[in-house]
Amino acid sequence: MTFDNFTAAHHAVLWATLFIAMVMGAVVNKTNFCTMGAVSDLVNIGDSGRMRAWLFALAVAMLGVVFLEASQLVDVDASRPPYRAANFAWIEYMVGGILFGVGMTLGSGCGNKTLIRIGGGNIKSIFVFAIIAVCAYFMINPFPGTDKTIYSELFYRWTNVLNIGLANKQDLGTLVNRIVPGVDVSTMRLALGAGLGFALLVYVFKSADFRARFDNILGGAVVGIAVIGAWYISAALVTIAAGEDRYSWTQYTGDDVWVMQETKERPQDVAVQSLSFINPIGQVLRYGLNNFDERFLTFGVVSVFGIILGSLLWALLSRGFRIEWFASVSDFINHMIGGVLMGIGGVLALGCTIGQAVTGASTLALGSFIAFAGIVFGSALTMKVQYYKMVYEGEATFVSALITSLVELRMLPASLRKHAKV
Repeated sequence: MTFDNFTAAHHAVLWATLFIAMVMGAVVNKTNFCTMGAVSDLVNIGDSGRMRAWLFALAVAMLGVVFLEASQLVDVDASRPPYRAANFAWIEYMVGGILFGVGMTLGSGCGNKTLIRIGGGNIKSIFVFAIIAVCAYFMINPFPGTDKTIYSELFYRWTNVLNIGLANKQDLGTLVNRIVPGVDVSTMRLALGAGLGFALLVYVFKSADFRARFDNILGGAVVGIAVIGAWYISAALVTIAAGEDRYSWTQYTGDDVWVMQETKERPQDVAVQSLSFINPIGQVLRYGLNNFDERFLTFGVVSVFGIILGSLLWALLSRGFRIEWFASVSDFINHMIGGVLMGIGGVLALGCTIGQAVTGASTLALGSFIAFAGIVFGSALTMKVQYYKMVYEGEATFVSALITSLVELRMLPASLRKHAKV
């Protein structure tokens, strides 16, 4: 599709993004695709069905990126956020992922699930959404009257010194290419992406139980295809005839520097990107603070609205719309803490269960896999602590439940166990 001006092209991208997000929102609601639920099922009852659905989404997205890059339709080297950046902020991926995993467990679901729940009538999730929005916004935007952000005050001083500056990109194709000379990076990315993607498919569909659950297959497939579609929309859907070669405005230079060019005509945050929900939830707050100026109606903001609308449509069609409020004061506090940790952790890790564990990992970025592992670990650990606190009510302290949980996750020796296994 070719347009004469940037505004028309941008609107086409936003409408296409809204459509994809609405389809994803409806299907995720219908199938109960839930990443926190995936961890919960695996940890608590040994059911891997929803975890396989999550991995299926990743496999589909990964194979899609392999095809798009091999066809030269998309270049994710210049993505926003910079998944393949040479600045390997491993500690931020790990800590951010763990914080997010803890937060999504306390908040009854990840960022995507929060949007799905809002569409289904869950008022608790509106509260979590607001907390995420404020924390995500101030992670990268200064507090009024200062030049300080949450990131600059809590993380920059100690995480920055631990970052590793790589000679090239951090994706697996580039890293392995340095070990195996004689093969160009694009070929290595193709081989590794296709190999890992097909290996995940084999693992996922090896389970007869998974193959028998249509909703898990549908949910994983649609989430993966939505991520592929978003990559395509942001990079290759449109061209602009009036002297501009590519649909791009805010561009990543490859040296951890974003070239920001702002005018009254140009919108914010236009770049090659796909689905992610924590920073975009913060962008929704920015959109409101700027009086809903169209320049701040971004790919991310539209995708957030699309997920909510799609979920709402399915909830109404299926008569599943239900108003839900906090069950107790402790429920309120847990959700508040969960929102804070998701807003901060999701931005620190450069993404969430979709933004890093599907979209980011589809680029083969090493940091995305670290964030993925951190999210799963943080969520599993929190569930274990909650379990032992419940079973040994009045006896288990937070510390004793934490130590026992770390023993069960094989992070500490069995001799340190404080509570008997139930």
